[in-house]
Amino acid sequence: MSSVNTYRELKVWQKSMKFVTDIYKLTQDFPDIEKFGLTSQIRRSAVSIPSNIAEGFVRRLPKEFIRFLRISISSLFELQTQLEICKNINLTGPNIFDHFYEDSR
Repeated sequence: MSSVNTYRELKVWQKSMKFVTDIYKLTQDFPDIEKFGLTSQIRRSAVSIPSNIAEGFVRRLPKEFIRFLRISISSLFELQTQLEICKNINLTGPNIFDHFYEDSR
């Protein structure tokens, strides 16, 4: 962490920011009935991932950073579950789910 000056330099943060953008694009086509349901929950989970990475980084204590990375991972697993629900109820096709699941690994 000492050679990195800002959380924006972290590859995991960069990748998670791209992932959030892709999630927003995916969910913009979800039905209006899901606006306050899965759409909202999926977006909150996705936003939580890079947000917690950034918050943990700024604490400047390895133990705190690890704690926030664990929170990010929890949000990621929550998001993967929500995407699988979308597949199961036909909001997304299996190929879309597979793409996002692989991209989130």
